[in-house]
Amino acid sequence: MVQKPTAKHTLVNDPEFSQLLQSYEAGLRAMQEHKYDKAKGLLQKVASSSHHELADRASVHLNACNQQLERDAIQFKTSEEHYDYIVSLINLGDYVSAREHLEKLSKQVPKADYVAYGLAALDCLTGHAEDSLKNLARAIGLNPALRFQARNDSDFQNLSEDPRFTELLYPDPGAENPLPPEPEVGELG
Repeated sequence: MVQKPTAKHTLVNDPEFSQLLQSYEAGLRAMQEHKYDKAKGLLQKVASSSHHELADRASVHLNACNQQLERDAIQFKTSEEHYDYIVSLINLGDYVSAREHLEKLSKQVPKADYVAYGLAALDCLTGHAEDSLKNLARAIGLNPALRFQARNDSDFQNLSEDPRFTELLYPDPGAENPLPPEPEVGELG
C-alpha cells in the first residue's frame, strides 16, 4: 500500500518554503545580534508569504524588531534625559543597549561626571572591575560628591571588598585637602 506524503514532507521539498525558512532563521539570528534593520527586511519577506504559520511567526518577530527600532530612534532633548533612559536600560538588565547609549553619550558630553559614573556602574555590574575603578575615579575627579553616592550604590557591591575601591571612596583626608601648617606660638600670621 502506498502512503500519501505528509504535509511536512511536501513542505521540505518546496523550494519556496525552504527559502522562506532560511530567511526566517537569518532574521532571527540578526535579531539576536541586535541588527534590527537587517532582521526587519528578512522577516518582512517571510511575513508577506502565503505560508500562513511561518508568516504569523515572522510577524511576531517583525513587531519586536519595529519596537526595538522605534526605541533606538528615540530623540532626547537633553543629555540628562538620555542618561535617565540609559539608567532604565540598566535596571531592565539590557546592558548591551545601555553600553551603546553610554558610549554615544560619552562622546557627546565627554566631561559629564554622571556619564563616567554610569559607565563605572555598568562596568561593575558586568564584571569589568578594572574599567569600573578607572571610570569611577574619573567621575569622582569631575565631581568629588559622587564619592558619597558610590558608597551607598548597590551597583558597586561587586567592588565592596576591593581595597582600591575603598581607597577611592575613603581617601586619606590629609591628602585630599592639605591644610597650611599651623603658625607657631608667638608667630604672627
